[in-house]
Amino acid sequence: MGTLTTTGRTRSMGALFAGVALLNTAMVGLSTAATLIVAAGSGPGWSGLPSVASVLGTAGGALGAGVLLPRHGRRRVLVSGYGVAAAGALVAFAAALTTSVLPLLLGILLVGVGNGGAQLSRYLAADLYPEERRGRALSTVVWAGTVGALVGPALMAPAAHVVTGFGWPSLSGPVAVAVLATAGAALAAALLPGDVPPPRDPVPAPRGPVRSPAVVKPLVAMVAAQLAMVAVMTMTPVQLESHGHGLDVVGWVLSAHMIGMFALAPLSGRIADRWGPRVTINAGLGVLALSAATALAAPTAHATGLPVALFLLGYGWNLVFVGGSARLSRDLAPETRSRVQGTVDAVVWSASALAGLGSGQLFAGGGYALVAVVGGVLALLPLALLAPRRP
Repeated sequence: MGTLTTTGRTRSMGALFAGVALLNTAMVGLSTAATLIVAAGSGPGWSGLPSVASVLGTAGGALGAGVLLPRHGRRRVLVSGYGVAAAGALVAFAAALTTSVLPLLLGILLVGVGNGGAQLSRYLAADLYPEERRGRALSTVVWAGTVGALVGPALMAPAAHVVTGFGWPSLSGPVAVAVLATAGAALAAALLPGDVPPPRDPVPAPRGPVRSPAVVKPLVAMVAAQLAMVAVMTMTPVQLESHGHGLDVVGWVLSAHMIGMFALAPLSGRIADRWGPRVTINAGLGVLALSAATALAAPTAHATGLPVALFLLGYGWNLVFVGGSARLSRDLAPETRSRVQGTVDAVVWSASALAGLGSGQLFAGGGYALVAVVGGVLALLPLALLAPRRP
């Protein structure tokens, strides 16, 4: 990989940051609106379907981007992925106007494809810096999700108000915001410096590294964290709506969650750089377990317990995500790194599709408390599986 000038590095970081921020803004409003649309039309048992479509699209997008990045470079791959996301947001908006479930799911799937590229942007940021600064670099791009955490939920109620003035369903408002945000992400990616070389040579990746401890350990932790986070987060809007709360309360609680997911990412990066990825991952799993206990203790406390639980849920996931990503950015050979990172992200997002679908069934069968219990078990499981074995 060639050496970037300071200006080129700054411009690259800015473009990567903006793309991730806009994609997160789109995903927050779109996912929430779609969950409520499906719950209203098909019942709460199927309300996890939008999450399934989103994570499957993200898995496919991450896998494809990991393969294409060495051949075509950052700018072309990200512009293409974000363009697919913008097309998907348009499909979802048309579906929201008519409350058509299948086109809505197709649109979310396509937006997820673009989100897969956005997820890999953290590794592209890490590649711009020396090894001792990679944790902070990738966490800076993860921190871009703070924009989505603040702007996405905050725009839901105003957007709903605007579209009702046109005689459209209120839930189509957040989907309209997703159309604008994904188009903006494509524009941001187009501003990546053209002289930035592809991150790696297109050398076929051997199978061995995928099964090495450097991959398996962060993969197991990241899958568990994603499962726990998606299960609890997906059912929280349904839980709030079932207790009579509107989009304003849903937006507030999800803001707490999204802030936890992204706002403290630079702190997570510093922890990873100073104490190592393993400590960062273990701390995150512990915070996830604490989040599940809080949600179980206060499942209806929309002003206190639930915001705290959802914040902890987000930050526990962030610690695992940054810690696992830091290890994958440091311990893999350059010629295989991009493909392995894309494969890991694809596995993580594919696995969390089960949480999106299963969370609706858990909620229908045992309520929000059962969802919280399962989330806590998932968080604690890697600590037992990955604990050092005594001779």
